[in-house]
Amino acid sequence: MNGVDSVKSALAEAADSLSRLQSDSAMLERIAQAGALLADTFAAGGRAYSCGNGGSMCDAMHFAEELTGRFRDDRRGYAALAISDPGHLTCVGNDYGYERVFARFIEAHGRAGDILLAITTSGTSRNVVAAAQAAKDLGMKVIALTGRASTPITELADIALVTPGGRYADRVQELHIKVIHILIELVERRLAPENYTDV
Repeated sequence: MNGVDSVKSALAEAADSLSRLQSDSAMLERIAQAGALLADTFAAGGRAYSCGNGGSMCDAMHFAEELTGRFRDDRRGYAALAISDPGHLTCVGNDYGYERVFARFIEAHGRAGDILLAITTSGTSRNVVAAAQAAKDLGMKVIALTGRASTPITELADIALVTPGGRYADRVQELHIKVIHILIELVERRLAPENYTDV
């Protein structure tokens, strides 16, 4: 397969994954519910936390900065924080083990009424699952963003968003960023409706 054929094949696989998500009416409803839950959290003065490993940590950071900063047009910042501080991660990883790096942060900062976006493509990342359990123990809500159903993270989540993938996790992650952008848009449409002329 030459270079152009490889490009076409990758785009075709990505388009197929997106098409499968678009056709899943139950999952689209869950995405809408997750957006409403996030908007309710911010409207009530709660905070959103996000976590993940590797590319999923990058997605967690992207989610938080679009909320605290700017997504499309100007509006107030929303209280969101990715668990990504290297001092915290290395301290807790050294003292308690890597499995506790996210949960320990939630135990320190999370409160009832807050929400956690827990991102794991496999649905089994032990440190993300531990964070979700810590959040539930505190009375927080949990939105899981994953690539597999019937996994430890989906069992803990109040709302489990499962995106279809291809042979590898990259297709799952590509849909995760689309879902993240949609969630932020749903929050803005609810809390900053003046920014959307089609409301």
